[in-house]
Amino acid sequence: MKAADKVTTIRIILAPVFFVVFNFYDFVNFSGSSAIGRFWQIPVLWIIFAVAELSDMLDGMIARKRGEVSDFGKLYDPFADTLFQITMFLGFVRHNILPIIPFLLVLYREFAILFVRILMQKKGISMGARAGGKIKTVVYIGTGVLALVVYSLRILFQRFSAAGKTDLYDCLYAFFSRSAVIVFILAVVLSFLSFADYFRVYLKNPEQ
Repeated sequence: MKAADKVTTIRIILAPVFFVVFNFYDFVNFSGSSAIGRFWQIPVLWIIFAVAELSDMLDGMIARKRGEVSDFGKLYDPFADTLFQITMFLGFVRHNILPIIPFLLVLYREFAILFVRILMQKKGISMGARAGGKIKTVVYIGTGVLALVVYSLRILFQRFSAAGKTDLYDCLYAFFSRSAVIVFILAVVLSFLSFADYFRVYLKNPEQ
């Protein structure tokens, strides 16, 4: 593996780590599972998320700078993106932060794009990320940010209550909850538009 591919691997490693940390208190049951005791999850989840997304920016930069752009990297990078994003969305759906139907649509789209990439490989073409796919990824990231804010607010509820700021909490929670769902639905729409673009490229390329 080249240097850029090793950076890409970070996202594959962090995907299950994010899921375990996010669902930690579903796996264990002890007195430290109170909202205050769970405060450590907030910085850890944000750090994992930030490192994963930073690796997504760095691997492409490294590949271009070192002249390491390869067919393997063109497929490995979106695979790592999808693995981390789907894992993250699954956690949010599991905790009723994001709705399940859009998640299923995202899942179907990602399987479909994987199939198209395989078909492209049979034509001798390694199709990397296109503009539509990159825009979709940005909106996926936006969804992740908003959903993480919602989860962080849930953990911080007792602190808002202790400070007598429940009205502020309710406003913030409602705003970010609705925003996360709206942006997620937008991400689904963009994901299918980008899929149509990928499929159009596939149809335009004759068999080798």
